Amino acid sequence: MTLQPSSEEVRLIEAGEVPTRFARGWHCLGLIKDLGDGRPHAINAFGQKLVVFRGEDGKVNVLDGYCRHMGGDLSQGEVKGNEIACPFHDWRWGGDGRCKAVPYSKRVPRLARTATWTTLEQDGLLFVWNDPERKPPPAEVTIPRIEGASSDEWTDWHWYSTVVNTNCREVVDNVVDMAHFFYIHGSLPTHFKNIFEGHVATQYMSTGVRADLKDVTKSLGGSSVASYWGPSFMIDDLTYHYEEGDQHTVLINCHYPIDEHSFVLQYGIIVKKAAGLSDEAATRAAIELGDFVKMGFEQDVVIWKNKARIDNPLLCEEDGPIYQLRRWYEQFYVDVDEVTPDMVDRFESEIDTTRPNGIWSREVEEIMAARSTTTTTSAG
Repeated sequence: MTLQPSSEEVRLIEAGEVPTRFARGWHCLGLIKDLGDGRPHAINAFGQKLVVFRGEDGKVNVLDGYCRHMGGDLSQGEVKGNEIACPFHDWRWGGDGRCKAVPYSKRVPRLARTATWTTLEQDGLLFVWNDPERKPPPAEVTIPRIEGASSDEWTDWHWYSTVVNTNCREVVDNVVDMAHFFYIHGSLPTHFKNIFEGHVATQYMSTGVRADLKDVTKSLGGSSVASYWGPSFMIDDLTYHYEEGDQHTVLINCHYPIDEHSFVLQYGIIVKKAAGLSDEAATRAAIELGDFVKMGFEQDVVIWKNKARIDNPLLCEEDGPIYQLRRWYEQFYVDVDEVTPDMVDRFESEIDTTRPNGIWSREVEEIMAARSTTTTTSAG
């Protein structure tokens, strides 16, 4: 007979209900060139449908996706002047949320208003501000400008998007998770540090190259300073080291929630053009690096799709400050007057990578030895 351990001996997984409230902050919806082409675009976000359109005045607007008259889908309508026209009865809605005209009526109803979202167009990206309290965005949380995004010395964005069917907290946890970079992404972290302060959470990481993956990565390692500016938009100053010199890039990792159980993950990269490199060659370099990054995110998505939500992770010393990160993240899910000092006060943590790197180096040696044995056996 097999004895089952008692409840005192078993660490139980705790997983509360995911929040139905959506994070306060700036969320990137994608590239302006894709969303501001003069046609209406449907975006499922924050548990509802939105419509995005650029008027003749050049401004990109975001409204609730359904007409307040009879519920027509505005994303199926047409941009006319500075308004979006409902396909059902042609009611015209302006970017300020007011109905500007009802073509067949002598007057517009006094209460003809719909919900609007504050937008920010910056560095080729479109942001919307979400706040359950319906307050305007404070100036101090504005997304910083990205050096190179509007410079001829850098490439254009190479952009990716995918839907992930889980709560978006999973992607944010990666900020402090050093060990997964080895086991999931094949990196060899040699330095790993976190600083949280205010609405910003930063990861500092340097990586060496794994001997068994040199032919895949073709680099000597990399260095990264990656900061979440609010709950959903990360800017990563990422440098790859090669024998012929460094490759400077900016990587964006961002998301917006579809609902509490799914989100749209987006990531994009721009690359600084090396001296003497043609625009075509620089674009190829951006695509190659972007596709390499894409492979890494796809590895994460496989984990997220199959893992359990866990609110009480069992941690060891080298796992990083996951509980502190989640406390920082909580500030975006409560009212502003409920934000407590422990959510925003400066917090620093640095992991000693000496022991993990020793273990990982031996593991890589074993992998290479096994690979060599297999090759010799096959040749024989």
